[in-house]
Amino acid sequence: MTRTERPVIGFLTDFGLDGAAATCKGVMLSICHDAQIVDVAHTVRKYAIRDGAFVLRAALPYLPVGTHVAVVDPGVGTSRRPIGIRTGRADVLIGPDNGLLIPPAEALGGIEEARELSNRDLWLPVTTSTFHGRDIFAPVAGHLANGDATFDDIGPSVPTQDLVRLTEPEATTADGAIDTIVTYVDSFGNVRLAGGRQELTTAFGALADGAGMTVTLNGAEPETVTFEHSFGAVGIGATIVYVDSSGNLALAINQGNFAGQHKVTSGTAVQLRAI
Repeated sequence: MTRTERPVIGFLTDFGLDGAAATCKGVMLSICHDAQIVDVAHTVRKYAIRDGAFVLRAALPYLPVGTHVAVVDPGVGTSRRPIGIRTGRADVLIGPDNGLLIPPAEALGGIEEARELSNRDLWLPVTTSTFHGRDIFAPVAGHLANGDATFDDIGPSVPTQDLVRLTEPEATTADGAIDTIVTYVDSFGNVRLAGGRQELTTAFGALADGAGMTVTLNGAEPETVTFEHSFGAVGIGATIVYVDSSGNLALAINQGNFAGQHKVTSGTAVQLRAI
């Protein structure tokens, strides 16, 4: 196989920085020496499948077409399947069948085909029940990136309707109000919400910067905030509602930590209401 560009492998885990991610990268590079491995994130909240899916969905469309490995896998070693998904954009996603790969696959042109990783010739010779990132996912990705295995080689097809899917949180709107839920908290403490610009427009109409509203968290006392397009439109310490770079509704404190100040986590109920 003649290759004109170095293959790209995107890589996301909840492993942290203690060496597990580097071990997996070493396996990939041992198989595909010229791979370009892009570390999407390794500080995903432990076991937080939905957080990993959120980050992948936001990041992968901006990476070149490639093979992408994701490991947020609290079910490692159980009957959950290791899978590969080929997307409409021609990327291949490798990871556990626990819902992690579905949102990014949909952001990459949809699911074209799914296969179970059952070809042990593509695994490490010795595998364990607790480190499939190293023993299964990384070597399969390395072989795919290297071109010595095709997607058809990884194992049998899995009906796409049989793949595990996460329940997607939704926002509900009424005249002058949005009831929603926290879906992700980033490293700045900014809070992403279910819903986006459409829900904002449905509830409040065309909003100008500086429009006032209240935000209520888990039924507590409401706080007055403003809608803005950018953080710098308000003073340091001011709270804003905005639409983030991926189109999600979000809450933030300019140069502050909204989630930390309000003790907000994924799943917190949020109501936005017009003043």
